[in-house]
Amino acid sequence: MKALLILALVGMSSFALAEEAKPAASQPVVEQYDYSTNLDIKRVISLSTIPNVCEVVPATMTYEDHQGQIHTLQYRAMGEGCKQG
Repeated sequence: MKALLILALVGMSSFALAEEAKPAASQPVVEQYDYSTNLDIKRVISLSTIPNVCEVVPATMTYEDHQGQIHTLQYRAMGEGCKQG
């Protein structure tokens, strides 16, 4: 009985280790945006914060397409520090 319990625990821990390793392997590849990029955006998941500077800065958007795949897109944006008010 004790041996069965140990085997069950070892089996469950190997599944837990496999699940922990899975998210790192399934990280989306960062795509570089250009004007010819065909975007299929169903839902925006996150946008990086644009700094308060008056220059072009890198920005990142993570989104889900209409097939449910997650994409990370890197693009260039004008900083928030140029706005006159």
